[in-house]
Amino acid sequence: MNDTNTKLPNATATDARRFEHLKLGGLVAVLYAYCAAGPFGFEEMVSTSGPGMALLFLLVVPWLFSLPMSLATAEMATAMPVEGGFYRWTRAAFGNFWGFQCGWWNWTGTFLMNAAYAVVLADYTAQIFPSVAGAGGVRHWLVALFFLLLVAALNIRGVRVVGGTTTVLLFVCLAPVAVFTVLALLQLKGNPFVPLTPPDKPWREVYGVGLALGLWLYSGYEQLSTITEEVERPARNFPRGLAIIVPVAIVTFFLPTLAAIGVTGDWQNWTTGYMVTAARAAGGESLAVAMFGAAMISVLLGLESTLLSSTRLPFTMAEDGYFHPRLARLNPRFKTPVAAILLTTAICAALAVFPVTKLIPVYMWLRVATSVLTLLSVWRLRRTRPDLPRGFRIPGGRLGLALVVLVPLALFTWWLSNTDPFARLWGPLLLALGPLTFVIARRARLRLVAR
Repeated sequence: MNDTNTKLPNATATDARRFEHLKLGGLVAVLYAYCAAGPFGFEEMVSTSGPGMALLFLLVVPWLFSLPMSLATAEMATAMPVEGGFYRWTRAAFGNFWGFQCGWWNWTGTFLMNAAYAVVLADYTAQIFPSVAGAGGVRHWLVALFFLLLVAALNIRGVRVVGGTTTVLLFVCLAPVAVFTVLALLQLKGNPFVPLTPPDKPWREVYGVGLALGLWLYSGYEQLSTITEEVERPARNFPRGLAIIVPVAIVTFFLPTLAAIGVTGDWQNWTTGYMVTAARAAGGESLAVAMFGAAMISVLLGLESTLLSSTRLPFTMAEDGYFHPRLARLNPRFKTPVAAILLTTAICAALAVFPVTKLIPVYMWLRVATSVLTLLSVWRLRRTRPDLPRGFRIPGGRLGLALVVLVPLALFTWWLSNTDPFARLWGPLLLALGPLTFVIARRARLRLVAR
């Protein structure tokens, strides 16, 4: 296996009929579920950075971060519309070693993310039914397992089921958000941008921790490329879907946050889940309950879409000979990689015993590493494969390409420098497992070829 002679994955060589296909509407729903899913989970940015700066982050960060990642993904989705997305793009650009790292880091990182989602859902359930979920322990884990099995069952049924379920749940989730936003905007008590920053917070906390939350919020726009062959006319629909999602995410983050800050006036007290408190102030207990339900659905959608994206990595890596061939099999009825879905779910369940605060910061290191490789692959393939039929190209020529690659890289550096000491220890350690795993997988692949 020679890295310098890695064959370029060829979408035309695959049988597109082996998968069910998402249409543009379903793709937009799944993209939004992965990248946004409502104005929840980033409330601490308001108390950390100040209301004015938090609102500015919500407006500015996507143009510096989400847009470049979307442009890079759109170009590669038209140039190489293959299952596995960024994993196979990296493999084509830099060879087997870095391609494997990209796939392995992302797949193992999503173990932490999916486990975190399941833990949060169990935490929410404990608030409603404390006798069922408890405050930790076996019952809490069983509730987390229930949600993991639920989304695994949906994913096994196929991408159309996931797309349809996601579309319905998004309407249910965003309806109370829209009602709250209108009611709160009609009851503003002051200028939501004042003060711009907290008077008593150090500079690094305002622009470090707060900005890191903003970057986390607007990340993930390349992740659904792993299901490229499961999208109807991907070279056309991926760029369109991404073009829709970026502005929709900005609006659905910015307006509800603006309204919530203005209707409560106590930005200093914002913590995770504060949107429910703001809803209570704007519309009473019934609206607060509806917003709580919306927040819970938002997390469920994040879990469902992340499992969809992540399970295509072991499937395509098995197709390429790195994992057991059983992971590359599609269920003949549902046309989904059932073994890859079940394996991923089992590992996530094992990690669901750990607290969220420990899981997500470590996952950031693995996510950033794969996003960096994705960006560099766009640059590399522009040089080595100018002949690829790019239906969409990053505008601006060389300068545009440089900005798309370099600006997110700079923000990634800032992001990782502001992770906690636990993540700065375990993140690099998990990254270091990638090369070791590659050696093991390579030897297994060579033995398989020699038979």
